[in-house]
Amino acid sequence: MQRKTPLARTGFKRPEPSTAVKTTFHTQTVLRKAALKTRRKRVTVAEGAKYLAACRGEPCYLNVECPWSDWADPTVVDCHSNQSKHGKGGGLKAKHWFTVPGCAKCHEWLDRSGAPFEDKCAAFDDALARWEPRRARKMGLEIQEAA
Repeated sequence: MQRKTPLARTGFKRPEPSTAVKTTFHTQTVLRKAALKTRRKRVTVAEGAKYLAACRGEPCYLNVECPWSDWADPTVVDCHSNQSKHGKGGGLKAKHWFTVPGCAKCHEWLDRSGAPFEDKCAAFDDALARWEPRRARKMGLEIQEAA
């Protein structure tokens, strides 16, 4: 099928920007970058680094997958609580003062195993109760009474 008349060549019109906002593409980019720069940075590890550092060089306090030992295991890291009462939520870690030293095996058990949540909570709460006085002595803090 052939056309009898050629297509009309008309340019397209850009819609006029509203009178309230008359900015160009470049200006919008500059405004967006300026807005991103002024955004307040979230405090993450810096505010609780002293609590995380206190876990270094300590033995494992969870003692679920490993036997209790008084020597510092090289795989010991700070294990955050997985309980919402300690500030844990979707995409959020618990507050830094709710950490205990735990070896790699126990940390794996706490975070990824299929053990019942109640068992994990009980093990963490027991470890935290034993760790808090020692951490307080190590950091020179007063032990806070649970309210």
